[in-house]
Amino acid sequence: MNCTDNYQTLQQNSDTTACTQQAVILPCEKEGEYFVEKVTLEKKPLYDFLKRAFDIIASGLAMILLALPLLVVAIVVKCTSPGTALYSQDRLGLNGKKIRIIKFRSMVMDAEKNGAQWSNGENDSRITPVGSFLRKYRIDELPQLWCIFKGDLSIVGPRPERECFYNEFETYVHGFSERMKVKPGLTGLAQINGGYNLKPEEKIVYDVEYIKNRSMLLDLKIIFKTVGVVLKKDGAK
Repeated sequence: MNCTDNYQTLQQNSDTTACTQQAVILPCEKEGEYFVEKVTLEKKPLYDFLKRAFDIIASGLAMILLALPLLVVAIVVKCTSPGTALYSQDRLGLNGKKIRIIKFRSMVMDAEKNGAQWSNGENDSRITPVGSFLRKYRIDELPQLWCIFKGDLSIVGPRPERECFYNEFETYVHGFSERMKVKPGLTGLAQINGGYNLKPEEKIVYDVEYIKNRSMLLDLKIIFKTVGVVLKKDGAK
């Protein structure tokens, strides 16, 4: 799939914006401007009901079954590097509502001392040795099961981003915020097609495709493909 098919590209430089008086650091150069297709959200009440019911049941069962392993992971993270086992971060959810996600800490405590920084995947020097293992198998994401259970996240949907990154991306990926028209997810179409390896202008193509074609069948396909990605240790989220 050509990740620029849905865009009209214009070459123009833009300056980096600030986030809470800090620089926003991206792992790639901006290569022009991109214009995102405006999405008209189709109402799907039955799908919305089934999706929420599935989220509650699946996340609830997972938290019960994984309670002991998650406790062990928390202890290992705490004992192998200075800092807390968990960390939380504000991101933007459905319709721009601020939500707080929880993850196992996979980076050093002062990971953003130089400013808000977009992860550079497995090549990111801020990742701890244990954190590298957790990220490789997506274990660091598992505390977000609670976020799914309470309704801030869904199992499948565009990954939530921080407000400062939305502000930055909108300066050259015009319409990046279209992805907030649906509830963000733990995994999504972009995550099984590149994850961290995708630039924002590429990621939004998959997000828009998901929003336009969302269904329980597509969600289940993404979940099964996510399992395959994890087992193959292919790509990153």
